Amino acid sequence: MSDIIQQFWRAFLWSDGYHFSGVAITLWLLAISIAFGFVVSIPLSVARVSKNKLLAWPVWLYTYVFRGTPLYVQLLLFYTGMYSLDVVRNHEMLNVFFRDGMNCTLLSFGLNTCAYTTEIFAGAIKATPYGEIEAARAYGMSRFTLYRRVIIPSALRRALPAYSNEVILMLHATTVAFTATVPDILKVARDANSATYDSFDAFGLAALLYLCITFVLVALFRRAERKLLAHLRPMNG
Repeated sequence: MSDIIQQFWRAFLWSDGYHFSGVAITLWLLAISIAFGFVVSIPLSVARVSKNKLLAWPVWLYTYVFRGTPLYVQLLLFYTGMYSLDVVRNHEMLNVFFRDGMNCTLLSFGLNTCAYTTEIFAGAIKATPYGEIEAARAYGMSRFTLYRRVIIPSALRRALPAYSNEVILMLHATTVAFTATVPDILKVARDANSATYDSFDAFGLAALLYLCITFVLVALFRRAERKLLAHLRPMNG
């Protein structure tokens, strides 16, 4: 047990100037994919609820495809499938990009969580109380100002509980990154298991790390919900 704990300490939590720990890689994958998905999903969610079918249908197709196929398959498609295409191998920039497992992993994770986040935010936009929209129009706000100052901020606050679940699910989904040889927590656990043949300790410690990260994320989101959704709580007395 002491040998595997020492190995896990170096692999999971310890890093030097050239190599990052499994925890750092997992958090990096989560942070980049979530940031990309959040930023891109906001304009896509507006397009998703648009009455203009030329805007709404392409976004619907994108979310339908990425929510309807497993993330593992998407990662394999980007990591091995794309590089098998001649147009990718013969293009200098595409060749360099898709040859790197980290790039393929971030791309697949970002597009996947963006699809789910787009639908979450689109649903929140549709649920915006009509009274808020009418009040904004009474002040003479343009459509752009209406979305920027009323609809989007209100929708993001209401979508926070559902979005927190998506972030947690994305953390759990990072376990497929080992497929692209990315040294995340699970890959380190698999390497430790191969070196020590102590499967229970190896994967048990990995599960404990995921549980700790999840606990911190849940606590942060609950605190944000209490602050941003305070106006929705019933008043005492």
